Amino acid sequence: MSDPLAITALIALTFVAAGFVKGVVGMGLPTVAIGLLSLVMAPASAAALLIAPSLVTNVWQSFAGAKFTTLVRRLASMLLTAVIGTLLSIDVLTGSSASLASGALGALLALYGVFALAARRFSVPANAERWLSPLVGLMTGLIAGATGLFAIPAVPYLSALGLAKDELVQALGLFFSVSTLALAAALALSGKYQWVTAGTSLLAIGPALLGMVIGQRVRDRLEPEAFRRWFFVGLSALGVYMLARALLRS
Repeated sequence: MSDPLAITALIALTFVAAGFVKGVVGMGLPTVAIGLLSLVMAPASAAALLIAPSLVTNVWQSFAGAKFTTLVRRLASMLLTAVIGTLLSIDVLTGSSASLASGALGALLALYGVFALAARRFSVPANAERWLSPLVGLMTGLIAGATGLFAIPAVPYLSALGLAKDELVQALGLFFSVSTLALAAALALSGKYQWVTAGTSLLAIGPALLGMVIGQRVRDRLEPEAFRRWFFVGLSALGVYMLARALLRS
């Protein structure tokens, strides 16, 4: 696709859709955005394009609640190791294995979502959280540096902490905010940050926020159990999408 107007329209619609998904279930903007944008640009360019809208929507989400300080203290070790992991694995993002890794993650995401819908809820024992949090953060960071996506295993882990609906959404926003900054820093330090594309990403903030506002209004109407159900339905759908995209690109 070489028509600038067509590309601009695709970018705008992509971020409205990605923002809507994020507004409803608290996640999914990078997955949807990178998946659609990679149809017309390289993964590293797509990752640079989503930095600004992803950061703005995540910061908004992380402050949209009363538990920000509590969550920062509780998730501090997870946030720190996520940054370290992203910096360590960033060179994989522009390699030929990035698509394969993304497909494998999609399969895991879909299986987890389906299993969570069909089985009893997962939970993390309080005495295991101290050592699990940094481990999950490191693993998620390593995967984020390789694929540009930071959902596995952070999202299943956070959903297993027994957080309330709005608290879970706020925790996801906090983690994704830090992960987005880590991804931007890692791309810049590795010399792979697409600064021209990054400037264009500022224009994507508006469509992303519009989609997010619409999605939040939908989420506000959901009961806790309905939210949980749609959360895992969304998780499974994102996983299937990631897997299908990787298979089609192979």
